[in-house]
Amino acid sequence: MDVNGSVIVITGGGSGIGAQVGKELAEQGAKVVVAGRRAEKLDKVVTEIETGGGEAFGVPTDITDEEAVGNLMDAAIDRFGRLDVVFANAGAIADSLMLNTDKATGKVKKVMSTKRFKKVIDINLVGSFLTLREGARRMVDNGWKGLLLITSSINSTGQLGQLNYSSTKAALTLWPKILSGEFHLRKIGIRVAGIAPGYTATEILTGMNQDALKYILKDVHIGRLIEPSELTGTVKYIMENEAIDGTTIEVTGGLTFGPRARVK
Repeated sequence: MDVNGSVIVITGGGSGIGAQVGKELAEQGAKVVVAGRRAEKLDKVVTEIETGGGEAFGVPTDITDEEAVGNLMDAAIDRFGRLDVVFANAGAIADSLMLNTDKATGKVKKVMSTKRFKKVIDINLVGSFLTLREGARRMVDNGWKGLLLITSSINSTGQLGQLNYSSTKAALTLWPKILSGEFHLRKIGIRVAGIAPGYTATEILTGMNQDALKYILKDVHIGRLIEPSELTGTVKYIMENEAIDGTTIEVTGGLTFGPRARVK
């Protein structure tokens, strides 16, 4: 698939990885549709793309709303005439230990609430499911050989305090294999792939306590955060290589859990 001229829908496109991927793919000729909850953030991304000579528009979307996601895909097709790539990138984090105990009594004083658990499940899993399903539905009905992309995370391996988040990302890591198999069974020419970023230079990490950040980066072989532009390179690589299908690619800078976990 040629990036130039391709139409790509990106959820979570108002900031972070989604915004950067959208802007950089637009520079290479892609027609970009960014989706997210906050219209002002989407407008900012679209303005930056158009200022650089690219084509883009934003669609405020609640990805847990079935009708809204369908409308997002239809809007992309109405504007640009087709749909080539759907990038299910939107996600949420709501960290908490499942049980938190009192140091003095040893008894439980706090738990991860059901609301906190379900919020992450709804956005990361239900939202991604609807995004991929509604995109694929339109690709199939129009005979387009498209690409479904999924943002997983290196934390799919299991991170303490992220029972909800890590569970969703572990599931998303499996989806390319499952969906590619289903499409193969039905002779559907849509590829599916995922990317699993490590610690990435988004606002959350760059704005955190710098001493804490240095501590985190001790486990990263290259000794720094992943730049969102490096993830764009991975997305472009997947788009252009038909053999990348049914798999999730880690982009972590060599995250190992070595120095901090070393036995003395």
